Amino acid sequence: MSLETLASKQNPDGGWPYVRGCSWTEPTVYAILALLAGGEHQAANRGLGWLQAAQRPDGGWPPQKGVEESTWVTALAALLPADVLGAKPHARAIHWLVGVSGEETTFSYRLREFLLGNAIPPELAHAGWPWIPGAAAWVGPTSVALLALGMEYRRAPTAAIGGRLEGGRKFLLARMCREGGWNHGSVRALGYESAPYPETTGMALAALHGVSSPQVDRSLTVAKGFLSQCRSADALNWLRLGLMAHGQLPPDYSPPSGVCYRTCPEVSLDAVVTAHADGRGQLWG
Repeated sequence: MSLETLASKQNPDGGWPYVRGCSWTEPTVYAILALLAGGEHQAANRGLGWLQAAQRPDGGWPPQKGVEESTWVTALAALLPADVLGAKPHARAIHWLVGVSGEETTFSYRLREFLLGNAIPPELAHAGWPWIPGAAAWVGPTSVALLALGMEYRRAPTAAIGGRLEGGRKFLLARMCREGGWNHGSVRALGYESAPYPETTGMALAALHGVSSPQVDRSLTVAKGFLSQCRSADALNWLRLGLMAHGQLPPDYSPPSGVCYRTCPEVSLDAVVTAHADGRGQLWG
C-alpha cells in the first residue's frame, strides 16, 4: 500500500480505520505521521482536523469518538509536534501524560498493600503507563509515552517531564526479560519466566534511545535475532525503529519478501521507519 493508497483509505470525516469502517485514533495518528513525512499535507491536514476534534476535556484522547475515556492513544497523538497538532492541544496532551501512571505505583495501591502486609516487588518500584487509567502499567503504552515525552523534553525541558522519563526508563529496564528483550508486561507470569516478543522489544528499545547499559546490549542482540526470523509487519516496523534508535540497524536492511503490510497502522509505521532511515524522522533527536 503506497501513501497515495493510504490517503485513499481516509474516511469522509477525516480519520482513518484500521482496515475499513469507522475512524479510530491510533490509525489516524499513524497515517498523519506517515503522510507528513511523505509530503502529503492535504490528507494529513484533514486528519488533524478529525484528531483535534476528538480530544477530550481532560486533554487526552479516546480510542475513537464516542468513547468517554482518555487512554494510551493520547501518547500517540502527542508524537505529533506542537506546531503540527497545535500548541494548546499538545500542551494538554503532555499534561495528561505526565499525570497518568500505572495503578501499582499509586499511593492508594501501595497503602492497601502495606495494610495487607504485602511487600512491593522491585519491578513495581517505578511508574510506567497503563492502557487505560486505573489499570496496571504495560510495556507498550509506556514505550509510546516515553517517545512522546522525550520529544517534548528536548523541546521544552521541565522537572516534571524529566522525572517521568527517568521513572519510565527504569520501569522498562526492570521489566526486561532475563534473556533480554521485553514481553507485554511482567518479567514473570504465573511463576514462570516470561519470554520476549519482537514488537514490544522493538518498542522498548526505541523508547530507550540514548540509554546505554549491558541490559540494553542484551536486548539489541535479541532484537537482531527477531529481525532475522519474524514475518510480522508490526513487529518488523518496531524492531527496525528500535535498532535504528541505537544505530544497530544494518544500512542495507530491507524487510523480507512476503511480509504483508495490510492495515493502515502497519503501512503508516513502515513509512515512518523509512523517513527515519532517510534522516527525516522526528521520534528522537
